[in-house]
Amino acid sequence: MQETSVLLSLAAVFAVALISPGPDVALVVRTALHQGQRAGLLSALGLACGILLHGTLVLSGVALLLSRTEWLFDLVQVGGALYLGWLGIGAVRAWWRGSAGPRRLDGELTPSLFGPWLRGVLTNLGNPKALVFFLALLSSLVPADMSLPGKMACAALLFGLSLFWFSLLGLTLSRPLMRQRLLQVAPTIDFVCGLVFLLVAASIVGRLLL
Repeated sequence: MQETSVLLSLAAVFAVALISPGPDVALVVRTALHQGQRAGLLSALGLACGILLHGTLVLSGVALLLSRTEWLFDLVQVGGALYLGWLGIGAVRAWWRGSAGPRRLDGELTPSLFGPWLRGVLTNLGNPKALVFFLALLSSLVPADMSLPGKMACAALLFGLSLFWFSLLGLTLSRPLMRQRLLQVAPTIDFVCGLVFLLVAASIVGRLLL
């Protein structure tokens, strides 16, 4: 009964965090808009896998060890800031090109070398704020003495909720009629998404320099 209560509390808090704007949402929006349904769903799966790995690292104690190893955590943050900054620059460049005149959606987003799925994984894992968030969330809600099946259920819950939300977002935005409507504001969407990526990257760099 206690573990059921933990799972319900975790689901409620995590659901609120999921729908909050951030790099993950921005990635799904751009991918689904520019590359269609399949790519949008693959990016959603990649994000969910990244969240599953974050959750597993925290529940197993590895993330706590990583956060206490200063040089290694700094290295992770630098890598994450560079990757998110690269995504942001790409989105802003797409906005700049799109504001010059008419455009079509297909092919506007340059495919990642490793595909939409891996781009989703890297976007989530490349955001050190996600690691800090999961450390705080799971440390406060999941008892240290929780059973192994209970912890596995927590990880599965994180994966399932994130996959459901990001897939729903991707499916909604990739519908033909929706994509045609979004075409009119695609440059603005690119700019906003790029701004989100760049702001997160800048905040990571700023924290490292303090």
